[in-house]
Amino acid sequence: MKPYILSLLAGILIGIVYYAIGVQSPAPPTIALVGLLGMLAGEQILPLARRMLSGDKPRAAWREAKCGQHMFGSLPGAQVSDAAARDRQSS
Repeated sequence: MKPYILSLLAGILIGIVYYAIGVQSPAPPTIALVGLLGMLAGEQILPLARRMLSGDKPRAAWREAKCGQHMFGSLPGAQVSDAAARDRQSS
């Protein structure tokens, strides 16, 4: 239940921000997509910052926090190459 309440509160906050900047909801597609990208990037700020504060370089911190995987998902063919690598290891 807690994630639903937090999601509702986040939605209310975003609605307030949309009103403040003069964007009507439902937002036009481009604005909505840019907003979603911002949300995905925002989710990665703390894990990335934690890793960088612990001494990782930015590229290593990005990789270790799995930011690319979270923001962009698995790239096409990634499952096939993973399966092929496992088959080669088991042979």
